[in-house]
Amino acid sequence: MRIGLLTEGGYPYATGESALWCDRLVRGLAPHTFDVYALTGDAGQEPAGRLPLPPHVRAVRTAAPGDAEGGGPGGRSDRCGYGRRERGRFEAAFADLAYGVCAGDVDTGAGPHADPAERFAAGLYALAELARAHGGLPAALRSETAVRVLESACRASGARRTLAAATLPDQLAVVEQWERLLRPLSLDWYDASDGLGRVDLCHAASAGAAALPGLVAKRFFGTPLLVTEHGSRLRAHYLATAGAPFTTPVRALLAAFHGRLAGEAYRRADLLTPGNAHTRRWQERCGADPDRLRTVHPGMDAERFAETGEHEDSGDPATLAWIGRVEPAKDLVALLHAFAAIRRRQPDVRLRIIAAPVRDADAAGYLALCRSLAAQLFPAEAAGAHAAGESPVSFEELGSPEAPTLEDAYAAGAVVVLSSVAEGFPVGLVEAMLCARATVSTDVGAVVEVVGGTGLVVPPRNPTALADACLALLRDPGRRHRLGAAARARALELFTVEQNLAAYRGLYLELLSHAPVRHRAAPGVPFAHPAESHVPGSWADRPAAPAMSAPVTATATTVAAAPGDPDA
Repeated sequence: MRIGLLTEGGYPYATGESALWCDRLVRGLAPHTFDVYALTGDAGQEPAGRLPLPPHVRAVRTAAPGDAEGGGPGGRSDRCGYGRRERGRFEAAFADLAYGVCAGDVDTGAGPHADPAERFAAGLYALAELARAHGGLPAALRSETAVRVLESACRASGARRTLAAATLPDQLAVVEQWERLLRPLSLDWYDASDGLGRVDLCHAASAGAAALPGLVAKRFFGTPLLVTEHGSRLRAHYLATAGAPFTTPVRALLAAFHGRLAGEAYRRADLLTPGNAHTRRWQERCGADPDRLRTVHPGMDAERFAETGEHEDSGDPATLAWIGRVEPAKDLVALLHAFAAIRRRQPDVRLRIIAAPVRDADAAGYLALCRSLAAQLFPAEAAGAHAAGESPVSFEELGSPEAPTLEDAYAAGAVVVLSSVAEGFPVGLVEAMLCARATVSTDVGAVVEVVGGTGLVVPPRNPTALADACLALLRDPGRRHRLGAAARARALELFTVEQNLAAYRGLYLELLSHAPVRHRAAPGVPFAHPAESHVPGSWADRPAAPAMSAPVTATATTVAAAPGDPDA
């Protein structure tokens, strides 16, 4: 089977959990061949190098943000190379898309695309067809025509109320953002002979921009589409733009566009595989059919944690451990306040904060804030007049001599704490469970689904509840060991690479078994055609053979191979 793997901002040019999941999928399904179509996050990703790829990855095609750029002088010219007929087609298609985005979710009951979601879809596919036939779409999307159409859509009856205040600079900013988001429509990936038209299945790693080429391939070639999300891409957009320097109308239009695109991917995908129930609820709320949803948990490499998990008595019984990326969503401030309450009731407890290397200024600033708060809450304490003071809170970097590996980090304490206010699928929590660690977590994202009954869960932003739960486990070694053993057993049952690969292997076959044969395979490929394709008749996807003298019946003697068939 030939799979078109559609990625965005990650594999095969970046590390991280998303790229790691794709790499495990590709390597684990070696009997299939893969063509990787990657929308890179920035122009510098590809020159920085990509991950080593196995031999059954036949091709890697990438598109950086500027790859589909074009247009007239200054990027705002209406002279995009279209004749009068093409300009009319563009204006009608972009009007459908813009009105579909700007309108609320109320069916007006008028016109062939009265439903805003349907009108958005009609405009999207009309733009894709125009780009495939004539090119020039990026320039057209940056034209004055596009701005005028968007202005009319914002002022139209039934438009969202927040758009009434949209100004010309707002509309220019939105058109610029939409042009970037729609660049996949102008790529040269939609070739019937050697592009997405030749793959048997498109597998998109998100319902955002990565799903857009899959939607177009489904529209042009009928290619089955599978969409996987371990966290809602739409939710991630909402969180990312919360502090962006956009006006309210711009933020509303961008959110509405992402919502319409995600909804279209959820409605058109043949199968959706959310990574957890939290993501599944987002997909259902955005229009996904529950009958096409299959929850497939991410797979973790359990072998690397086997030694730590089989020695659950390792680790200081008076130490709490936090492991992860430093960012505001992890709410280390609440954890430090909870630890202050713990120290007042049990003074011998320590807290080890083991963080992944800091890569950006925002994370560095938040880490500095946490260090400063820890210094205020826990002044260096000395055992005597002639001893150096030592804080009960340590900030360590993963890979340092104190915590050279993830396994060492999870083995550092008896209890692992997760204090986040927002999570998708908590990978670190699964790693702690594989290490047979008792956990205390906040009730966010898919935490409850992952932990089950093998750990303690408390409300987020509640340092008192967090402190009480940590103390309960620190003071009861027997309960810690029971919960740790149960956590490891649960993780081995539900969250391993093997179960993940088995699920996708079955889903690929399920999708292909329902898909019609769309092109002739190379000679010698077994099962390339269903049995009835060898029987002359109007249902066969080939020129009909001369009429037979006797009626065709369902017996082996009446089945004849067509001239030129490789099985003849």
